[in-house]
Amino acid sequence: MSEAKIRVPDLRERKRRGEKIAVLTAYDATMARLLDRAGVDVLLVGDSVGVVVLGYEHTLPVTLDDMLHHTRAVARGTQRALVVADMPFMTYQVSVEEAVRNAGRLLQAGAAAVKVEGGLPIVGAVRRMVEVGIPVMGHLGLQPQSLHQVGGYRRQAVQREDIETLVEEAHALERAGVFAVVIEAVGADAARQVTAALSVPTIGIGAGPDCDGQVLVSHDMLGLFDGKIPSFVKQYARLSDDVARAAREYVDDVRAGRYPEVPSAVESRPR
Repeated sequence: MSEAKIRVPDLRERKRRGEKIAVLTAYDATMARLLDRAGVDVLLVGDSVGVVVLGYEHTLPVTLDDMLHHTRAVARGTQRALVVADMPFMTYQVSVEEAVRNAGRLLQAGAAAVKVEGGLPIVGAVRRMVEVGIPVMGHLGLQPQSLHQVGGYRRQAVQREDIETLVEEAHALERAGVFAVVIEAVGADAARQVTAALSVPTIGIGAGPDCDGQVLVSHDMLGLFDGKIPSFVKQYARLSDDVARAAREYVDDVRAGRYPEVPSAVESRPR
């Protein structure tokens, strides 16, 4: 019998029991199926899809339609993991009503929850989404959607006053009803303080070992992305090398007439 599906309340219970939470990004049904089978707890349909799949330099060009498309795919490939969808830039900042409407569309596409970046300025939108039954994950520290404002991908919450602000914003999000908070690119001490201050779990990315869980971009972790990899990423495979090698062998076999070996009538998937 397969394991029970993970629900939003299960993550808080994981924190209470001291059990770490494993999160990876997914953007399509095939990868979702593989990661789900491996026991990943949460699959994040991240707006990082813009960089590692769609070829943008950053996440700002990603649209709600992009996220709806990829969320549907991931949801179709997932049986056990909790599916969380990123709300892209300008889909929740304009008004509370627009935030609720757009978040609702992501749930209709198959997500079990949404993730939003920001602290105090978006508390009202978070509170209203939770009030109408939309589970929300927060995101503090480095916020990629604000890269122009902060001057690029820089470590956050370095000074003591910045750490105090981080804790304050995390408390505000918790009071608004978030079920978890991603903390990105902050010092280990800052992440430790936020984790200790909250009753909801923290999910770290480049924030040290003391968060309640960890998240990585799957293409980084698997060595599939051929761009710059953050220094905190552990690569568990170098699949880009394997893909390139297999493709070269295929090209060589086709050009040399070695593939296919004999003509045969076989069923084929649509191409």
